[in-house]
Amino acid sequence: MTVLRAFKWTSVNKNCIAALALGMMTGFIAAYLILSPPEYIYQELSDPHTSSQLEGLAGPINDPGSHNNDEIFHRMENSSVADYLYQQVRVLCWVMTGPKNHEKKAKHVKNTWGKRCNILLFMSSQEDSSLPAVALPVKEGRNNLWAKTKEAFKYVYKHHMNEADWFLKADDDTYVILENLRYMLMVHSPSEPIYFGCRFKPFVKQGYMSGGAGYVLSKEALRRFVEEGVPNKTLCSQSASGSEDVEMGKCMERVHVTAGDSRDALGRGRFFPFVPEHHLIPGHVSKDFWYWKYIYYSSKEGMDCCSDNAVSFHYVSPNQMYVLEYLIYHLRPYGISYHVDMPTVTQEQTMEIAGNE
Repeated sequence: MTVLRAFKWTSVNKNCIAALALGMMTGFIAAYLILSPPEYIYQELSDPHTSSQLEGLAGPINDPGSHNNDEIFHRMENSSVADYLYQQVRVLCWVMTGPKNHEKKAKHVKNTWGKRCNILLFMSSQEDSSLPAVALPVKEGRNNLWAKTKEAFKYVYKHHMNEADWFLKADDDTYVILENLRYMLMVHSPSEPIYFGCRFKPFVKQGYMSGGAGYVLSKEALRRFVEEGVPNKTLCSQSASGSEDVEMGKCMERVHVTAGDSRDALGRGRFFPFVPEHHLIPGHVSKDFWYWKYIYYSSKEGMDCCSDNAVSFHYVSPNQMYVLEYLIYHLRPYGISYHVDMPTVTQEQTMEIAGNE
């Protein structure tokens, strides 16, 4: 009996010690991960590749301000060319958003790059006069993005067709440099049936434009989409669901709108579906990553990845909106300047723009 009791006590004691050791080890590992996240976690947070990775992020609680107290440092700037193109190449921007993102994301677009659009609209399912956000008759959710895109372009066509020459669609986590967009577009006529963006090659013969990187339709492309494409089930999908950018690409091709080449003279891209880090750091992701299979044109990694006149980046967090705003529009290396010639707009373009006003 004594031996049996000793055996039972020893077995129980060993189990307790094992459980205690396992618990301590688990706690140690959990604490390590919380206090010192592994490199891959830092990579995901700093360089997101999906919308879900930005889901819980919100912008700054305190207003960062508008950086207007540095006028003395900006006196050397000459924005006459950008101001000229603002008048000559009118861009309406509509931003895809939803009620839960009005405060978390949309308002930070308005505070940063959105203020350089000729017209800025936010497309949602709930009205918000502070943005302003348009309440479209569409349910929220990824399964309804194609429906929301169709309704948004129909709204723009009905209410603002003659107030702009080009019509840009962007997400509320996309950052756009409008000056570079106008520079790219100034050699094209709004009457040309064409649209531009980050061009992908599967699913559509002529390719299609990444929805996240943003894409811009000419006035004629918008007209064909709304008047000819959307009402015709043989040209555009009548479903609410489907990949928004792929369905747009199919519809554009069927109404004979050209998928334009947005690269610069050196063959470098202007529209990008990820944040700059993803494109600038060689080997950041495996060559098996879907991007390399989708991109229409050969694309480089490293500092030569991107045009000096890049237009857009995607998966930009609300805080990063302000970082890009500062780096692009306010940070200046002292003693370095560059000269920009006034662009030449053809007489035909001038007459056409004047006739649309």
